[in-house]
Amino acid sequence: MSTIAVVGNPKPRSRTRSAAELVVERLTGAPPDRVVDVIDLGAGLLGWGDPDVADAVTALREAEVAVVASPTYKATYTGLLKLFLDQVGTGDLAGVVAVPLMLGGGPGHALAPDLLLKPVLVELGATTPTKGLYLIDKAWDSPGPLDEWLRAAGPQVAAARTAGRPTLG
Repeated sequence: MSTIAVVGNPKPRSRTRSAAELVVERLTGAPPDRVVDVIDLGAGLLGWGDPDVADAVTALREAEVAVVASPTYKATYTGLLKLFLDQVGTGDLAGVVAVPLMLGGGPGHALAPDLLLKPVLVELGATTPTKGLYLIDKAWDSPGPLDEWLRAAGPQVAAARTAGRPTLG
């Protein structure tokens, strides 16, 4: 199984990244095979055809499980993550089981992963079998909220993984 964490935080090596890596590990039993810290792609995100961006998009398309993470900015995911996801074609994530993850300063935006990030992942073709995960940024590694989410989400992600990728032709 291949796994990826895609992190749309403007701050490199952020809490958002650490949380995304932890979620992949807790869901699958292993750290992510690849981490795309989108900020590292730099100006290549502003056009089309950048080889580093294309490589990151290919890694996302080929993953079986993807945790797509962002801090909450202005009640939604970051523009940085939007720039990256704009490089992914509609339907290109068919066969990818994706988990939307957002971190925020308080509970007021707890629905943001489901209302804002999940629809984009679905539009790109991903299967999102579970409720999105929202963690308070100052306590993202507190076991309570993550453990509670995992009790429901773990079996849903596992079932979606075993359903496999669609076959063409």
